[in-house]
Amino acid sequence: MNLESQAFNANEMIPSQYTCDGEEISPELHWDAPPTGTQSLALIVDDPDAPGQTFVHWVVYDIPPETRQLPQGIPAQEPLPKGGTQGKNDFGNLGYGGPCPPSGIHRYFFKLYALDRTLKLDAGATKEQLQAAMSGHILASSELIGRYART
Repeated sequence: MNLESQAFNANEMIPSQYTCDGEEISPELHWDAPPTGTQSLALIVDDPDAPGQTFVHWVVYDIPPETRQLPQGIPAQEPLPKGGTQGKNDFGNLGYGGPCPPSGIHRYFFKLYALDRTLKLDAGATKEQLQAAMSGHILASSELIGRYART
């Protein structure tokens, strides 16, 4: 699988409209077909450069395997219009929370996982709960890194 975005290229700056300095909407993401046997997809977006701990910005799971994109501006609702469930970010909210680093340039890791089962977690699951449920069920993964610094 190859994870990409029309909003930014790998290792380039994320436009401010997707951050706390702009509209704070989720960027469009798209990917290739997952491997045979994929039953669901999951997405984790986090910032390992955050002070003290890796900060989670978005958790989405049970995305149908035939899905090839998440459009820009996914609302914080359940369920997603074309399937999938959103978890809780480290802002304490359901859905996407945009980059908002306190200082310097931070890296934001968008990680997509192809899984051999659906997870059936309730809405609002955390990254830790998602990772525990995915353990032993990951068929493939892909990563897209964007960067952001507040001006």
